[in-house]
Amino acid sequence: MKKQSAKSYILLHLLLMVFSLSTVCSKMAAQQEFLSLFFIVFYGLVIFFLGIYAICWQQVIKNMPLTTAYANKAVTVIWGLVWGSVIFKEQITLGKILGSIIIIIGIILFATADKNCTEVTTDDK
Repeated sequence: MKKQSAKSYILLHLLLMVFSLSTVCSKMAAQQEFLSLFFIVFYGLVIFFLGIYAICWQQVIKNMPLTTAYANKAVTVIWGLVWGSVIFKEQITLGKILGSIIIIIGIILFATADKNCTEVTTDDK
């Protein structure tokens, strides 16, 4: 398995940030009157962000193992925490911070797992 560059991970996380914006727009649409102009705009943005994500995700998995890319997808929980605080003025609690730390540790452990594994070979007899 080829080693991924820092640039690949940065681009992946930028893409996941874009993906997380679809949930922000979804929540904004839910706060609007059904089929009002703002509802349609926010819902259109949901579709737009998901479309960008779908196209770019295909490029990511061409260049990165699916298991690695998918494991990093958990970072969207952290983006949700950030957007909730910044946009919706939601409170960041100790539990949310601890949960985010656990997610980050899990991603780091998964990303560095290849370094710690040794290839098992069989003896030819």
